[in-house]
Amino acid sequence: MTQSWTFGRVFRLTLLILGALMFLAPYIFMISTAGKDQSDIFSASLSLIPQHFAYMANFTKALTRVSMPNLLLNGVIVCGLILVLQVVVAVPCAYAMAKLKFAAARILMAVVMLGLLVPIHATALPLYVAFDKLALLNSYAVLVAPFSISVFGIFLFLQFFRAMPDDLIHAARLDGMSEAGIVARVIVPNAWPAVTAFAIFSVVAHWNDLFWPLIVVTNQSYATPPLGLLFFRAAEAGDDYGALMAATLIITLPLVIAFLLAQKRFVEGITMTGLKG
Repeated sequence: MTQSWTFGRVFRLTLLILGALMFLAPYIFMISTAGKDQSDIFSASLSLIPQHFAYMANFTKALTRVSMPNLLLNGVIVCGLILVLQVVVAVPCAYAMAKLKFAAARILMAVVMLGLLVPIHATALPLYVAFDKLALLNSYAVLVAPFSISVFGIFLFLQFFRAMPDDLIHAARLDGMSEAGIVARVIVPNAWPAVTAFAIFSVVAHWNDLFWPLIVVTNQSYATPPLGLLFFRAAEAGDDYGALMAATLIITLPLVIAFLLAQKRFVEGITMTGLKG
């Protein structure tokens, strides 16, 4: 029995390690390439350890050829504004559909499900025309406004709120709280795992988004991190892959750090949204 349990555990750990290495392989390759010069990158060998360490030169290029601090700041501003607006809109909507009884609840739920099927690519052209008419291109508003309502966020919070006990809300109503007070003082404090999980999804999606910024931004002052990489590649004539990987590493590092710090809450939010109340 003990030997069988030990073998099963070793087998599972081996599979997990192999899976982790498979997913980490591109990032490990990026770290390796960021420290190589051109001769190492285009050599016949595929050694991960650079023969000539060029980390200092490549990172210097990444930080000076484009305004890397400005790119990171733009990413923080855009992703932060989008996340705040999405949570402010999604939490009350999900609470209303999960805990309030009204005639249009099923219709709204159907609308949310349909909204999950509509990609940004389908609405890009009319949105571009509308923002062009409003003279909002090359601004934070055009980067934030189309994503201020997240149907995925509403769906995620809806599943989470359904698992919350109704007695908690009834007790708050008996204490004289309004529905807005219940959302602010009861629902939100108990929904931090779901908020954290959604924050990871939202920030990663919009930090890495290139499609929409590429359409609506031509001014480098408003460039987001992925769009900044295109400007950097243009400045480097597109062939300095060591410096390009160094710039990519700088841009992706904040996401890795944020996920490592929030991974416990992220797992809690994902597992709890699958519960049924």
